[in-house]
Amino acid sequence: MSNYYDFNSDNNNNNEQSHYPILSDGPTGSPESDKKPSKRSRNKKKNLAKRIGTLTLSAVLFGSVAAGSFQAVNHIYTANAPAASSGASGDSGDSSKSSLLKTTAVSSGSGTITGSLDVSHIAASAMPSIVAITNKSVQEVRNYFSQFGYGGYPQTQETESQGSGIIIGKNDTELLVVTNNHVVENADTLSVCFIDNNVLEAKVKGTDPENDLAVIAVPLDSISDETMSAIAVANIGDSDSLKVGEQVVAIGNALGYGQSVTTGIASAVNRTLSGSSSQTGASTDDSGSATYIQTDAAINPGNSGGALLNMNGEVVGINSAKLASTEVEGMGYAIPMSRASDIIETLMNKTTREKVSEGEQGSLGIKGADVTSEAEEIYGLPKGVYISEVVSGSAAEKAGISSGSVLTKFDGTSITDISQLQSLLQYYKAGETVDVALQVPGQNNSYEEKTVSVTLGDSTDSGNTQEENAPSPAMNNFR
Repeated sequence: MSNYYDFNSDNNNNNEQSHYPILSDGPTGSPESDKKPSKRSRNKKKNLAKRIGTLTLSAVLFGSVAAGSFQAVNHIYTANAPAASSGASGDSGDSSKSSLLKTTAVSSGSGTITGSLDVSHIAASAMPSIVAITNKSVQEVRNYFSQFGYGGYPQTQETESQGSGIIIGKNDTELLVVTNNHVVENADTLSVCFIDNNVLEAKVKGTDPENDLAVIAVPLDSISDETMSAIAVANIGDSDSLKVGEQVVAIGNALGYGQSVTTGIASAVNRTLSGSSSQTGASTDDSGSATYIQTDAAINPGNSGGALLNMNGEVVGINSAKLASTEVEGMGYAIPMSRASDIIETLMNKTTREKVSEGEQGSLGIKGADVTSEAEEIYGLPKGVYISEVVSGSAAEKAGISSGSVLTKFDGTSITDISQLQSLLQYYKAGETVDVALQVPGQNNSYEEKTVSVTLGDSTDSGNTQEENAPSPAMNNFR
């Protein structure tokens, strides 16, 4: 975080200039600068060897730009900017189900645009469809002295982070925005800042942590006519047609400053990242590994969930990750849009939810542990939450769930670890009935898929879902 940006200012509009340092041009010129360099032997070679360091993947990067007021971050583009021709206020036809809405691509007047250093026309068309997202959450932190047995009372701390999103459509009641899951996860409140600096509350509609995708919704009745006329639905492109070397444009809320535009080329279009988690990409190659569009367009914290556009002004990727190292420059990554589209449309049609009070939260009533990669490889366990114990009288017991099973999906959402399951349960009330997908032990250490309907119990009666140390419960199953 730069120390010269006042994120907590209530007067960002009036004092914007003061948030940035005035950069000088350095020392003025002198006659010494006109002197020719001395001659050196041409046979003497310079040592150009450099130590190559380890590249560290910063995946979950960009939903975590620290804090502050977000009322006035979009100073680059104002409410008077022209909106795309088919703005968000237009009629989407049958809106009983949401679908990716497409606008008219930017035209060069003579066919497809292949590249240009001037991307102002693309920025002007795309910026109305890009939003800035603020995630506020309250987290419980341990008192420093509690580790010594003193002052063990839990304390809470409010955290704030920023990311980006893309307006992708609407239904009868909601404007829909796609972003990265890591931008919105663990949020107590979400807010969206539009191109005209209007800030409105948003709710989570659907998430896919495994593919790092999420869709959030803003109620249409909360959006003014002025804002509706200023924003637009993004034009969705085909990332499979993107070619290596083709110019691309990245737009997002870099460092929480508001919309910024960078440009570069598509360095690779089917890049697999060594050591990356399945939670950082939307598409896979034939081996099942997550694949990305690699670009040298500058992507920085806060860009997560923003758009990577081709020269037709079409969204071909969702900015998601970068390689962070002192030896690395210009290696950012985006989830390919064409392969993420099906996932996004599924999320768009989920029920919009908000967190319920702790006393109203539903419960499965299980104890479990994450299935580690070692347990997957050695014991052939499926990815998910290993159920080590089912609480007596709980919703899980009543639904016929038994210990030794692996929970893989909850209400259609893929589950990769127990913390994700616990976070998801915060959006469900006791008494709701949901489908739970399980992998149940079969013969010869194999697993069979089974789906059961579970009516969630009261957390005070049946106990909450609890985490145990992994991977010992899974290992014991095979001893």
